[in-house]
Amino acid sequence: MISAEDLIALVRNYNPKTNAERIERAYEFGLQMHEGQFRHSGEPYFSHPVAVAAILTEQRLDDATIITALLHDTIEDTKASYGKVAELFGDEVAKLVDGVTKLTNLQLSSRETKQAENFRKLFMAMSKDLRVILVKLADRLHNMRTIKAMRPEKQVQKARETMDIYAPLAGRMGMQWMREELEDLAFRVLNPEGRQSIIRRFITLQRETGDVIHRITGDMRHELEKAGIEAEVFGRAKKPYSIWRKMQEKDQGFSRLSDIYGFRIITGSEEDCYRTLGAIHQRWRAVPGRFKDYISQPKSNGYRSIHTTVSGRDGKRVEVQIRTRQMHDVAETGVAAHWSYRDGVRTENPFAVDPAKWISNLTEQFDNEEDHEDFLEAVKLEMYSDQVFCFTPKGDVVKLPRGATPIDFAYAIHTRIGHACVGAKVDTIRVPLWTRLKNGQSVDIITADGQMPQVTWLEIAVTGKARTAIRRALREVDRERFIKLGKELARAGFENVGRKATDKALDTAAKHLRLKDRHELLARLGSAELTAHELVEAVYPELTKDDGDAISPRRAVIGLEPGQKFDRAPCCQPLPGERIVGITYRGKGVVVHAIDCDRLSDFEDEPERWVDLHWHSGTHPAVYGATLDLTIGNDAGVLGRICTLIGEKKANISNLEFVDRKPDFYRLMINVELRDLEQLHSLMLMLEAESDVAAVERYRESAKSAVAAG
Repeated sequence: MISAEDLIALVRNYNPKTNAERIERAYEFGLQMHEGQFRHSGEPYFSHPVAVAAILTEQRLDDATIITALLHDTIEDTKASYGKVAELFGDEVAKLVDGVTKLTNLQLSSRETKQAENFRKLFMAMSKDLRVILVKLADRLHNMRTIKAMRPEKQVQKARETMDIYAPLAGRMGMQWMREELEDLAFRVLNPEGRQSIIRRFITLQRETGDVIHRITGDMRHELEKAGIEAEVFGRAKKPYSIWRKMQEKDQGFSRLSDIYGFRIITGSEEDCYRTLGAIHQRWRAVPGRFKDYISQPKSNGYRSIHTTVSGRDGKRVEVQIRTRQMHDVAETGVAAHWSYRDGVRTENPFAVDPAKWISNLTEQFDNEEDHEDFLEAVKLEMYSDQVFCFTPKGDVVKLPRGATPIDFAYAIHTRIGHACVGAKVDTIRVPLWTRLKNGQSVDIITADGQMPQVTWLEIAVTGKARTAIRRALREVDRERFIKLGKELARAGFENVGRKATDKALDTAAKHLRLKDRHELLARLGSAELTAHELVEAVYPELTKDDGDAISPRRAVIGLEPGQKFDRAPCCQPLPGERIVGITYRGKGVVVHAIDCDRLSDFEDEPERWVDLHWHSGTHPAVYGATLDLTIGNDAGVLGRICTLIGEKKANISNLEFVDRKPDFYRLMINVELRDLEQLHSLMLMLEAESDVAAVERYRESAKSAVAAG
């Protein structure tokens, strides 16, 4: 346990004018009041208030807050009274201690109806003096650091409460370091295996790559010195929970995450911040969409900094934060910077937010709220980092993941409501179904008899419940349509090899493919679960073999090293006859791109990975996929004629997907297997001449607009 002298020394480091005698009296009073009390770990109980006070010295807080930390449990757990504390240490400290006591008694994680009223009391206490919550957050941080002494079930309860309430609250107050530590300590309890797996992978990564942080900070310091900029550079690996959350959000494994390192540059002036940004971007390539200027547009809690992400050594992405020392002080302590001391006086930090104004802005919209449940969902749950909570017209609360849409909301209420959804109103205003819902919004789902789920809903919905229900309904609703479409694809596929799609041929194929019957086969063909090529091959394998004189796909590209493998890039789908270039990947061989592929710009700074390639000049088999974006008239027989035309050009349809359906037209993506670029141009020219085809384009993922026909 820290002694009174050591605690006073910590305060003197930032406030030489501290009232040491007053802090010592508070220390002795707290020690006396808690005499005979012990923590779960067996330590004297008073070691906890002292540790909380020490945490608050890291934020350079005033004497009253430090004394409150030392006494924060005396009114609740000892014979000390409010009057006694006020008599010995003044009304200011007594009110703060009383405020912390009341917060401790609030059951913020309770499932009972009083939870809403408790949260209202939390914000009322914060509005009176924000230092109350600063002490409470430090109290929770120390409890989480020493949580192992608690019973397992109590650990889980405290960890969940920390993750759901205290960590987001610390983040809202701008105390990001505290938020990260609280989250990671809770993560250690709630998912120890997940945390250990992250740490193990980090150790493996460091063993393979060495001290990346040391190398990159050295590179950054070198660039800043060249630019004549005086600055401090710090680097760190992100916390295990931060990495875990990023893996969940991006649905990626650890090996695919790139920006797991963060770097901070502290400059002497705002002007130097922007000069530093220029030096960093001049040396490393900036990642598009990952730049934020919080200096020109500060956050509501006073946070100012420039954020950018750049590609560092070995193509690794690293996040860089650039700020001045004063901005850094606010970034570290958030709203608490208002009380910070330095050299015995309150810090005149121009970036520190007035706490009274901050809490007023936070609670203003709820001042006249009479419904406690509405208050709870709109205030408490707005702090959650990964969930949104919305209301039905009757006031029921619906919990959804962040990013959810009205479609998810409808299915969360009932599958029947989801199926019949035709629109939605959010806060009484009609909105598109792809609108992202926010905390506290009221959502009214508009339904209609006869409405059924649409294919496009799968791209809109984010919850597993909604997507599963939509897929199940689509399979039933679309079965007949898929069977009809499957008949057209089967007819075109068999005609492509000079045969007819008879019932006997389809029955034979279904038996060979181990499907129930030909109707199941046609339904799978129409829903793109089966290709026409696979269907024909099941009956006439000898007719689907490649031409013996055709060039094997394995040796179609010239310019590779002996034994080197290649894959066509899915973004541009290069075809024989197009100018191509290869990009090497360690352990994966070469990926071939068309020379005009947008994605090649990602490799401009790595010329050593480029390989000069070209296609073999002979005849190629029709096995190279390309995607056509077609808009066709919504008339009987049109799709069948399109499939026939494609078959006549000796091109095989491998997949077909409807993108948009309107009363007068369909827009669909058709994947076709071709020999070369010449066959593609010939096919597109023929389709363009068809009267029922409104538009035909070659689709490429990376292009801002598709490459038009001709």
